[in-house]
Amino acid sequence: MTSQGFQTILLLICSNIFMTIAWYGHLKMQEQFSWFQALPLIGVIAFSWAIAFFEYCLQVPANRIGFKGNGGPFDLMQLKVIQEVITLTVFTFFSMWAFKTEFKWNHFAAFFCLVMAVYFVFMNEGKG
Repeated sequence: MTSQGFQTILLLICSNIFMTIAWYGHLKMQEQFSWFQALPLIGVIAFSWAIAFFEYCLQVPANRIGFKGNGGPFDLMQLKVIQEVITLTVFTFFSMWAFKTEFKWNHFAAFFCLVMAVYFVFMNEGKG
């Protein structure tokens, strides 16, 4: 893997950590902090947007660095599939850690399908 490919994936992982916290962290915070539970919905949205700002600060550079049109190693479809696999992976670890979600066989099957999606999106790479 090229340096740009590694940078892209690392930035996408970090970006998705912020995204997962922005999208789902408020659900855990309302369990743990009474002041957070008392926030109106607009306050929760503003809190999540503040976190999501950092997601975008990492996601946009990841896409620019990784995109073939900018000299990176990935085409648009590859970038999207990589991002989706990273998103689900980060979310799974987060849900297991924060919410004690059980990882079941059907979750494994879904992961397998995503890994196959990565395989298929890269399958004809280099064959014109």
